[in-house]
This record gives sequence, structure tokens and C-alpha cells, in this order.
Amino acid sequence: MIEETGFLKKGTKSAGVQRQYSGTAGRRENCQVGVFVTYSSLVPAQTQVLVDRALYLPQDWAEDGPRRREAGVPDDVVFATKPELAQRMLARVRAAGLPAAWVTGDSVYGGSGPLRDWLEAQHQPYVLAIAKNDGVDLPYGKTAMHVSAQEIAPYALAPHDWQRLSAGDGSKGPRLYDWAFVRLAAPSAAGFEQALLIRRPLDAPHDPKKLAYYLTFAPVGTLFETLIAVAGRRWTIEESIEAAKGEVGLDHYEVRHYHGGYRHMTLALLALAYRAVVRARVPGAAGKRGILWLSSVS
Repeated sequence: MIEETGFLKKGTKSAGVQRQYSGTAGRRENCQVGVFVTYSSLVPAQTQVLVDRALYLPQDWAEDGPRRREAGVPDDVVFATKPELAQRMLARVRAAGLPAAWVTGDSVYGGSGPLRDWLEAQHQPYVLAIAKNDGVDLPYGKTAMHVSAQEIAPYALAPHDWQRLSAGDGSKGPRLYDWAFVRLAAPSAAGFEQALLIRRPLDAPHDPKKLAYYLTFAPVGTLFETLIAVAGRRWTIEESIEAAKGEVGLDHYEVRHYHGGYRHMTLALLALAYRAVVRARVPGAAGKRGILWLSSVS
């Protein structure tokens, strides 16, 4: 799973710090942003763990030579978008042999065509959130019709197209939503199909602003319920980041230099991984292939 979270900072000296949107604060703040990949088991009893990290270096920073040198940013580090950082990490995870049944993430990553193309080229199934104005391809005869996700719900769906299903158990029980499944034009990868998932809350079924959209790339015949279960796993990345900050000190640092920040993040991830390994050795905890979540921390 890929996700982002934030490190609030004072001053202008820490590598990558500037006023930018922070999911932690819910607004623009002076902060650093990190992009993280979390591995979450499909077995509910197992824990999840952060497996890779990347410090996001804004373009203003990447192009400011004196500021880079003062913060110790290596010469070979160039500007990369969050989806580009995510792709590099996913490539490293694949090269390390970590099996992932799915990749999932929010609309920062789902809205990236190059990232989706790369995942499809790897035959890597995914369920990625997209924005309401992101385009999808509906089958139209022998071709496809490109429309925005938000155009589909009010015009192409009937009341019977919605199904009430749980996205997984939360602290208060099953997280129930109404879901719709819209088959899209076939991808180029043989044996796979693409679809749009649309989610609406039970308390505001007629409010278009409350709809959420997910683009899926899955083996032919994948169950609707499986796609929803994957989409609903976002809480695991939030738990991982919360644990990393609250239990192993991911955000407890005062280093300014680029390498110092990476060393601190790496030690925090190692401590979190050690905890996960200990928990996984509890009898009956052996699991199956899991989910990679893409995230950024700000």
C-alpha cells in the first residue's frame, strides 16, 4: 500500500521542508513529506509493516544548489513526483521477492497514468483510488469512450446496480457502504480486466460529493467482494504510520541533513518490522500473500 503522512517542522533548513499540504494537519503547513510503502497481510490476525520509505524533495528544493548542499542532498538526487518515488520503491520490493497479491493507494497514485501502466506491465493487480474528474475508458462497440469517473454514477447506474457490502470491520463493526461495479474497456494485458468501483455512504446516498472512486486491474473472474475488501484495507497504512510515530518514534527527530533523516526513518522502520516479526511468530499467525499500500507522510 502506498500512502503519505507528514512531519511538521519549524524553520527552513531541514531537507525538503516547505509549506505544503500535510495530511497529518489536514491543511498546508511547514513540513517534510515522506512516501511510504506498507505491507499488509490478507489474514486479519496479522499485523502490517512499513517496508520502504522515500523523502519527497519538492522541485524548488531540487533546483536550489546552495540549499541542497547545506542540507547534504546528494548530487544524484533529482526531483521526482510522489508516484515516481512510489514506483521506485515498488520495483525494489519486487526485486527483493516480497510477494504482493495487490497494490493499493489513494488518488495521488491512482491518478498517475505512468504508475498504473508500469503496474499493468508487471501484471500486478491493483485497486487504486482516483479523483472524480479522472478519466476512464468505457467500452463502446469495438472502441472505447473516455469519460470522467463522476459522469458515470448519475447516468449509467440504476438503483439495482448498487450493492450494500462491508469494506471490512472497523472499531464499531462492519464498515458498510453501497458499492457499484462498472466494467471498463479491456486492458492490453491478457487475462486481466479493468473496472471502476464506486462507493457511496449510507447516510448521504444522493450527494455526489460523497462518492469515492477506485480503478481496478485484476485477473479475469476476480470477485466483486475481493475488490471491495482490497479497497477497504486503507486503515492498515494509517495504523502502520500511527504505530511508527507513536511507538518507535518515526516523527521524533531534529536532524536537518538528508542522510540523517533517512537513517532515522530506516531505524524506525526496522524497529516496526522487528515488532511485526515477533507478532508473526505467535502460533497460528502464518499468512498468505498480502497487499502493498502506497503512502506519503507530510
